[in-house]
Amino acid sequence: MPPLTRRRLLVNSLAVTTSNLALAESKPEPAGKRDWHPTEFRRMVALGESTTAGGWSTNASRCWVSVLGRLINDFQAKSMEVINNGIGANVISTRSPCYKHSGKPAANQRLQKHVLDHRPDLLIISYGLNDARGGTPLDVFQAEMTRVIATIRKTIQPVIVLPTPYYMTDFGGGGQPWTKANLEIFHRYGRGIAQVARDQDCLFVDLLDASGHADWIVHYDGIHQSDLGHRIVAHRMFEVLATNCSGLARHTKQIEKTAPRWRDESKLKADYGF
Repeated sequence: MPPLTRRRLLVNSLAVTTSNLALAESKPEPAGKRDWHPTEFRRMVALGESTTAGGWSTNASRCWVSVLGRLINDFQAKSMEVINNGIGANVISTRSPCYKHSGKPAANQRLQKHVLDHRPDLLIISYGLNDARGGTPLDVFQAEMTRVIATIRKTIQPVIVLPTPYYMTDFGGGGQPWTKANLEIFHRYGRGIAQVARDQDCLFVDLLDASGHADWIVHYDGIHQSDLGHRIVAHRMFEVLATNCSGLARHTKQIEKTAPRWRDESKLKADYGF
């Protein structure tokens, strides 16, 4: 390489290094990670559509709501109560264009008996799949979701989790008016829900990302999740909760101090004379 070229490369490299150092020095020190819930959960309510109600897991215990409840309770000293308030074909609001064809009452009509009366400290609001398929404009959906959250927070202050619609394969299934979405619209809804989560101080769960767009996690109807899909939904939600709520670590961190050592590797070592 000619000397001039080497010199230019060296100068460019030094310039990039200096620039990176300047950027690093200008960045503020990262704040400590926020702890959304430092105590164990007492009661979880899942408010949503058929995707929440369990359609079509082969039995109630394989619905993601039940699986998530077991995952949480496995790490708590005291079991959390799990309430599944999913209604098939449900939508977020009476303002949804597909409301008249939906499973009623809409989310904004049923907050008192299905959320507030239970006083949950963990609330999952799982909507979007039906509103997207029924043609609800994203800005209307976001506004109605925001109103639902504001109404709830006038009375209680649970940790609120907002998941995206999950992956499906048959966007023509279900007949009219449920044929107005596609995967691109689902992703657009996902970004819209993420924005609501940021603006309204909620946890966000990207179930479209969790799916890996794998067709075999979808039920044969092309709309709902298979048992395997329900498991993926539950685990992704649990990951988000576990990495944001230290209360899920309290019990095991305590028993770790006195738990007996259970591993015995002597046989494995003896296999090779050690």
